[in-house]
Amino acid sequence: MIDLHYWPTPNGWKITIALAELGLPYNLHLVNIGAGEQFRPEFLAIAPNNRMPAIVDSEGPDGAPVSIFESGAILQYLARKTGMFYGATERDRIAVDQWLMWQMGGVGPMAGQAHHFLHYAPDLDPPQVLPYAQNRYRNEVARLYGVLDRQLARHRYAAGDFLSIADFAIWPWAQGWERQEQTLRDKPHFVRWLQELGERPGFIAGKAVASDRRSANTDRKAQDILFGKQKP
Repeated sequence: MIDLHYWPTPNGWKITIALAELGLPYNLHLVNIGAGEQFRPEFLAIAPNNRMPAIVDSEGPDGAPVSIFESGAILQYLARKTGMFYGATERDRIAVDQWLMWQMGGVGPMAGQAHHFLHYAPDLDPPQVLPYAQNRYRNEVARLYGVLDRQLARHRYAAGDFLSIADFAIWPWAQGWERQEQTLRDKPHFVRWLQELGERPGFIAGKAVASDRRSANTDRKAQDILFGKQKP
């Protein structure tokens, strides 16, 4: 059985989507990041970077338990463990790793900063309306989604013509394109991919996990904890 330490965010959805698509059972442990639960010693023991998600697999390598943090590493582990969603050949796996790293190093950080400067920063006390930062991250997200659209013009999915953990990683961030102030009028392949994955039962189920708790991080105290202005 896998223990999943989770909060309903794009990085958390990567793993609940993967577990749903893989058909793996798991125990859910909510980590309320707005309340500072990611700083608890018991969580830091498995996720020293105080970020969720993290998992503990009681049947890890050689049958011994293993804990894993970082969503990309968790996806790679689950794909290797099950032999699913990592392609059929070494060339497939190279492609999957490329697009997974593209998400981890590009889409996730850039879209996260776009969210912050476009929606959170203007609501801080005092308000932080920073046009340079807003334009910088809005434009970089647009560039990245253009890269993906061109890839999807040639392939059904991100890493090729097979569904993979790269799609599990990218979609949770990409489906938030409206809050990132993006336009999809010039990205028809991106739109097709978003809609196709969004209709899969595994993606629907994964995103629904603890969805009612997302509103818990909207008050001022929660935001101060999230953005490092206040210790939990």
